[in-house]
Amino acid sequence: MADIAAFTWSVVIPVKVLAQAKSRLARLGAEQRVELALAMAADTVAAALACDLVAHVIVVTDDQVAAGALASQGVVVVPDEPGDGLNAALRHGAAQAAGRWPGGGIAALSADLPAVRPAEIARALQAAAAWPNAFVADAPGDGTTLYAARPGAPFEPSFGLASRARHASGGARELVLDGIDGLRRDVDTPEDLCAAAALGLGPNTADLLRCVPPGR
Repeated sequence: MADIAAFTWSVVIPVKVLAQAKSRLARLGAEQRVELALAMAADTVAAALACDLVAHVIVVTDDQVAAGALASQGVVVVPDEPGDGLNAALRHGAAQAAGRWPGGGIAALSADLPAVRPAEIARALQAAAAWPNAFVADAPGDGTTLYAARPGAPFEPSFGLASRARHASGGARELVLDGIDGLRRDVDTPEDLCAAAALGLGPNTADLLRCVPPGR
């Protein structure tokens, strides 16, 4: 077993083309959905960068606005290749990380975690280091917000509908931890956004929502 203190992590964050993101937040206009998706990604990236166990962050995206904004935070941005969906994009990002920074763990993190804190990511990655593969389920209990592979383990993400069951059946260890509510709260619906706000939003998302007209 790898020494959990002997390696750091590269985190891969996939960001959809912003115009296609967050379609279930229909109460917001198209422009506001784009702004919200970018703000949430920026807060997620900032939390990952501030985590002591994270050495590198790679963002996988074909959106030029997102690429420019997130690169300015200090991440490496790579295109979405081979353009074959979320898990293929994550594998591409992981391959980039392994080639640039060999010897580390690799984790995939959802981009829509506006309430996540660096300490929550650290707690999950520290626990993940004890297992070849591990994951954190989302708050509803169906999906996944973080998937991790320690050095030498295969990186086989299976995000999407019912991903919690697929990751578990594939042998990944589910991490059931206290104090990671922000890490588990991804945002797809207005109710999700309210739940994230109750936990405390990151600065980009909080600043944006103060600009959204009441009742929208």
